[in-house]
Amino acid sequence: METYFSGMNVILFDNPTIRQNLLPFTFTRPVGDIRVGILTIAEKWQRYLHTQPSFSTEVYLSKKYPVRIESDNVWINGAVCPDASFVKAIEELGSGDAIMSNQMILAVRTPDDEVPEIITGKIIDYKNSLSLIDQVWKIYQNNGAQIRADFKLITEGRKSELLSDPHTRVYGSDNIFIEEGAQVRAAVLNAENGPIYLGKNSFVNEGAIIRGPFALCEESHVNMGAKVRGDTTVGPFSKIGGEVSNSVIFGYSNKAHDGFLGNSVIGEWCNIGADTNTSNLKNNYENIKLWNYGKGGFVDTGLMFCGLMFGDHSKCGINMMFNSGTVVGVSASLFGSGYPRTFIPSFAWGGAAGFSTFQFSKAMETARKVMERRSITISEIDLDILSAIYAQSAIYRVWEKK
Repeated sequence: METYFSGMNVILFDNPTIRQNLLPFTFTRPVGDIRVGILTIAEKWQRYLHTQPSFSTEVYLSKKYPVRIESDNVWINGAVCPDASFVKAIEELGSGDAIMSNQMILAVRTPDDEVPEIITGKIIDYKNSLSLIDQVWKIYQNNGAQIRADFKLITEGRKSELLSDPHTRVYGSDNIFIEEGAQVRAAVLNAENGPIYLGKNSFVNEGAIIRGPFALCEESHVNMGAKVRGDTTVGPFSKIGGEVSNSVIFGYSNKAHDGFLGNSVIGEWCNIGADTNTSNLKNNYENIKLWNYGKGGFVDTGLMFCGLMFGDHSKCGINMMFNSGTVVGVSASLFGSGYPRTFIPSFAWGGAAGFSTFQFSKAMETARKVMERRSITISEIDLDILSAIYAQSAIYRVWEKK
């Protein structure tokens, strides 16, 4: 497979409808840069195809995520999580051929500099099951299965570091993989129902109880006394505490204190205040409805369990309460008592008592301080991206029009 793809250029493209469905997370990244399981979708493709994909995305994101066009391109829908069957189908594509499902292009091989409107070669109707991240709730819904798949992909043929702490209790030790520099102190690791992956230089503190499938990525921490149920991913350079269940934290974010987070997705550079709780189940057990940017309204998820969708750079203060199915945009600053509305636009400032606008200059001051704590300087490219989001999201800040 590596030889075959050595001359082929892989591009992950944003399907416009899917990109809209995945907002607010795709405000700040292409679809293919979403983390689900241990890896981002792009990182999965990189490992399967032994080549670095580029991205075809919105113009305002393209400086940070540039596309690379060559004479032989395989355009892959960025929402597709690869597996052996789909990779084999891509391997068999001839020039002009496409793989489709339900009239949606999943992949096409072409010398063109964009996804062609008309397929000139053979069309393969893909019938096998496929993990397609085309709604925000599918990030956490598919997370357990993707942790299992990524765990196999990352650890196959490798040997785990030893777990040396005598006070840590382990169940299912064959299903635990520890990278170099990871440390565990007086914790409980139960991998009987799914793998546990501890990334490079990660740390599981005293009294933490973790049940797999679980992924703790590079330099991240599980704080003292945390209770972590399965199907949860903590992306790189993040901290979690309290009770966490079936949630995905993309990276560089903290939910360091007590409080419940369930069936939720948290972006990058976020902070969840102490004793904040998310509801993931309605009192009447009805399906949860979620704000959808493409529709401009709420859609029925078909799910009984759905918590908080929290966009990049957003923060909330202590003792916040979020209703089931709450969507928060980018760079929102939330605080106060009571339940805020279940759709909170980007650059909102306030809570249940009402909102004003988190002015761009003030929001960027906060972003700079947060990133500097991780020894990262916010780039002009990132500032331009956030400025574009500020302008795009003005339509949702209805209080500005009063």
